[in-house]
Amino acid sequence: MKITKVYTRTGDKGQTSIIGGIRVSKASERLEAYGTVDELSSHLGLLAAMLSEGEYYDMIIRIQNNLFNVCTNLATDQSQTPLYDSAKLADGEIGLLESEVDRMMKLLPERQGFILPGGTQVAAQAHVCRTVCRRAERRIVALSEVAQISPETLQYVNRLSDYLFVLAKIINFNAGVSEIIWQNVCK
Repeated sequence: MKITKVYTRTGDKGQTSIIGGIRVSKASERLEAYGTVDELSSHLGLLAAMLSEGEYYDMIIRIQNNLFNVCTNLATDQSQTPLYDSAKLADGEIGLLESEVDRMMKLLPERQGFILPGGTQVAAQAHVCRTVCRRAERRIVALSEVAQISPETLQYVNRLSDYLFVLAKIINFNAGVSEIIWQNVCK
């Protein structure tokens, strides 16, 4: 799709059109949900730029593509507009995240305790992505309380935060950087 014009002036008064041409407030739960997913995709883009091309890079690009489907789903008021096939996640995408988490966990030593986000710069960015993903999940839950969304949308975002947590851990492990275990300083 070729973009011929970036500004339309139709949103200057705080409203925008969602899929189906329905006008909604830019402060709506719907826009909060897919706007946060869009923010997550941008943070993932930064993460991808920090990674060497290969399995993790390829997976991040795949996730970004899937997040476009998630955004399309969230930008569709399913009570008024049928959901496009392009808004649906391909079969197996949730399972793929689960199998990647399981695969990476087998490579990691067992550790006890909570970890502080950080380590290498790349792992720290994966943690930023994880926390934005958790916020996106909360926004999607809030939207699901007032509008219909596809259940796999919430499942995918939930599994994605798990994937990003384990990705940060494996990046640190592969770099030989120890994670910092949380210690309660308020004892």
